[in-house]
Amino acid sequence: MRALLDEHPHLGVEPVLREQHIPSSTYYRWRQAEKNPCERIRRDAELTGQIRQIHQDSGGIYGSPRIHAVLGREGVHVGRKRVERLMRQAGLAGISPRRSKDFTRRDPDADLAPDLRSRSDTRRPTRPPAGQTGRSHRINRQRSPLTNRG
Repeated sequence: MRALLDEHPHLGVEPVLREQHIPSSTYYRWRQAEKNPCERIRRDAELTGQIRQIHQDSGGIYGSPRIHAVLGREGVHVGRKRVERLMRQAGLAGISPRRSKDFTRRDPDADLAPDLRSRSDTRRPTRPPAGQTGRSHRINRQRSPLTNRG
């Protein structure tokens, strides 16, 4: 809206608003908010500065839970989700203590360790051959009709 009015100052505010079906009170409230932001926006800017300072003091390690705790110790009463939102908007993130699931990468130029057990590539089958159930140790008995047990 502002770009349109800046680009065509001869049009005037009221005709442009009428054409766009925007109430003039909305436009003037929006312009007033640019000059004097509301209390929440001012407080968010102040909190973002404190959050940036705490994050920087921690060496970029602290995430939102710890920053929320530090703010609480300093006597700043603010919600956890507000801290999360402000950190997200500021592009701040803590370092997760969880390890990544890296695995050892083999050096392709390194010599392989010798096979001291002289193993071959043929391995014992893990399943019994076809036709065998692997339960040869059990005795096949008929069930007793009285006890319904084997």
